Amino acid sequence: MSIRINDEAPNFTAETTQGNINFHEWIGDGWAVLFSHPKDFTPVCTTELGYMAKLAPEFAKRNTKIIGLSVDPVSSHGKWAVDIEETQGAKVNYPMIGDPQLKIAKLYDMLPADAGDTSEGRTPATNATVRTVFVVGPDKKVKLMLTYPMSTGRNFDEVLRVLDSLQLTAKHKVATPVNWKPGEDVILTAAVSNDEAKEKYGTWKEPKPYIRIVPQPK
Repeated sequence: MSIRINDEAPNFTAETTQGNINFHEWIGDGWAVLFSHPKDFTPVCTTELGYMAKLAPEFAKRNTKIIGLSVDPVSSHGKWAVDIEETQGAKVNYPMIGDPQLKIAKLYDMLPADAGDTSEGRTPATNATVRTVFVVGPDKKVKLMLTYPMSTGRNFDEVLRVLDSLQLTAKHKVATPVNWKPGEDVILTAAVSNDEAKEKYGTWKEPKPYIRIVPQPK
């Protein structure tokens, strides 16, 4: 199946390094970041998992859980976690999903249906498309998807920035402009009439009638 933004994130049950989970139940009433990896013991992914461990407190502040996925079994993840802590200086304290039958990779359209049913014998190159970040909201719908090549480490600071934007715009009728950071000005959406804008913000900058800039709502 093909997944698009605002589609419901496919639910699944799986074994993880922290026990079996039902994905939707595990998310609960908060947000979640699911990020996938083509193979255990790969260099770029090792740096990514370590950095996400360091960022975990920031995601927690935003009521957001993080979870990794690799097509290898959980027993392999445990050994990889030792290397990650040793080389990156951070302990992986979030669950890592085992997907040795490639079920979740296929469910999330990261591998084709004819990719087989085992991770054995597969290489990072044959799993190259399993390099996606999904941000899922409390409504269990996909809010963001980012897919990177194997040779480029992902920018998880950017994922955190987008999460701030998603959570802000879910509460207020605003959008965030290019390169926006928390605390900076935002843009009113078309759903806000000028009368409503006057009542809430008083005045605003308007370089064009369709661009109404206001301070970030608290």
